Amino acid sequence: MTVEDVLRVIKEMNIEMVDFHIVDLPGTWQHVTLPVSQVDEDTLRKGIPFDGSSLRGFRSIEESDMIMVPDTSTAVVDQFHNVPTLSIICDVTDPDGVPYQRDPRRIARNAEEYLKSTGIADTSYWGPELEFFVFDSVRYLNQGHQSLYQVDSSEGHWNSAKEGGLGLSIRPKEGYFPPSPVDQLHHLRTAMVKALQSFGIRVEMHHHEVASGGQCEIDLRFKTLMQQADTVMMYKYVLRNVAFQHGKSVTFMPKPIFGDNGNGMHVHQSLWKGGQPLFYDEAGYGRMSPLAIHYIGGVLYHAPALLALTNPSTNSYRRLVPGYEAPVNIVFSHGNRSAAIRIPRTSAPQASRIEFRTPDATSNPYLAFAAILMAGLDGIQNKRDPVKLGFGPMDRNIYALSPEELADIRSVPGSLAEALQNLREDHDWLLKGGVFSEDLIQTWINYKQHNEVDVVNLRPHPMEFELYFNS
Repeated sequence: MTVEDVLRVIKEMNIEMVDFHIVDLPGTWQHVTLPVSQVDEDTLRKGIPFDGSSLRGFRSIEESDMIMVPDTSTAVVDQFHNVPTLSIICDVTDPDGVPYQRDPRRIARNAEEYLKSTGIADTSYWGPELEFFVFDSVRYLNQGHQSLYQVDSSEGHWNSAKEGGLGLSIRPKEGYFPPSPVDQLHHLRTAMVKALQSFGIRVEMHHHEVASGGQCEIDLRFKTLMQQADTVMMYKYVLRNVAFQHGKSVTFMPKPIFGDNGNGMHVHQSLWKGGQPLFYDEAGYGRMSPLAIHYIGGVLYHAPALLALTNPSTNSYRRLVPGYEAPVNIVFSHGNRSAAIRIPRTSAPQASRIEFRTPDATSNPYLAFAAILMAGLDGIQNKRDPVKLGFGPMDRNIYALSPEELADIRSVPGSLAEALQNLREDHDWLLKGGVFSEDLIQTWINYKQHNEVDVVNLRPHPMEFELYFNS
């Protein structure tokens, strides 16, 4: 929509409130709501002032004046309010109108502009598959003298002996594609899909996922980088609200349940130029072009640092362990889901793409997609051959390899701290074209280290009581 379109929709649909969204550096939506009496052409073009010191990863208090500038192309009617409300995603600028270089949307925009400037391609398409859990109840507490968490789902295998149960619990790792009534969340997912569609989001399918305890997936239709990052933010917002309406809770946390599969965000991606796909070559491995192979080489070469942005939580590395279908091996393969990068089997040039299976949805999608793209472009520019670099192809089930065979396969970092250290040492490729700034990268590293890694490391863990209390 243009500014004029938004004003027309406000009038025609009797909109009473306009909700303006921005995203903080870690990747959480924030919002402010204005009555329509305060929204005019000037508001939509010049933006709304806000306190940048109150957002994580933004400015300190002595330089906190900032502006959120509506991107009217994102305007959509929001059904989760009790009065007619229009929702708009905003960019962030300084008071003088200069784009703010820590605004995640600015990074995504920079990446798309840089892609065009290279001449390699003019468009990138992104199709993330977000996995999530639906819980019936959630409890957690962290104090100096006590700590606990507890989640529950009627599908959970731990409820198989519950009095009055119906025998519909799902065994660990056996939740993939069961029909109703074993799949107790089918109707809820359908409600989520209908809500997503009402927001203009195209959905390809929905289904139950592998884990017990309510793991699900709803797949999105591919879009360009910025559009898809916006869609991921809206997707998470919609799913959480629909679940709340049904008395349930959604989490994208990578590993909320021990001993079963975790939540990933498998990211399908491709490059195009002049309306033509660039990843396809009938004669190539997996029907991949040399350009696509070098793109893969770049992603895998920088993976140890890249994961600081695509898997940026301490909990991410509870998922990235062997034995739970997690893609911990830095290799690529054709159709093999045990590799970090899978080349989906297809004979259609338009469907040629790669799937980076390691990321999860605790990432900020604007930063994650931009960083993956920059790694892939670096691979193309430097002709990084993944075969010569020792990244495959690996066409065997990596989970079934012997320890001797696994010894030659590199693994992803074992912790967020390790990934952050890798990012400290390897990030020049992110600075190309001014896509990321040194300031943003250092801010990200420091924020994650001090506010997440150190916070988790300093606290006693309940398992430590079991291991050491009577030592």
